[in-house]
Amino acid sequence: MPCIQIDTKYLPGNRIFAVMDSTRQLKVSRLVQKELGTYFQRDAKNQFGQVMITVTQVRISPDLGIAKVYVSLFPVKDKEAVLQKIKTKTFEIRKALGVLIGKQVRIVPNLVFFLDDSIDYAQHIEELLKK
Repeated sequence: MPCIQIDTKYLPGNRIFAVMDSTRQLKVSRLVQKELGTYFQRDAKNQFGQVMITVTQVRISPDLGIAKVYVSLFPVKDKEAVLQKIKTKTFEIRKALGVLIGKQVRIVPNLVFFLDDSIDYAQHIEELLKK
């Protein structure tokens, strides 16, 4: 039986539908997340300054050609500026990823970076609850 991850999305009219990822998508997304995490841990200090970049989630398209990479940045005041630096270095990051996972996948997915603000949101909720 295939392993299926269900992600619920909201549609207009408060309808919910489920998006199911295949086993292959899950394996590739875990691989990309692991290798990008290692890359940012090793090389982020040289390229992006003293920023801790954490890859929180990777979503792979069904054709395995596009990877949406969600990153969390800490301790940074201007997160959008660091995210823009990451986006400008996307080609170099994808090339380094290709060296790391090139023998395990047919196509190295195109990377699209997004800011994961779930930690900031959780801190905001915690502050509201303390008041």
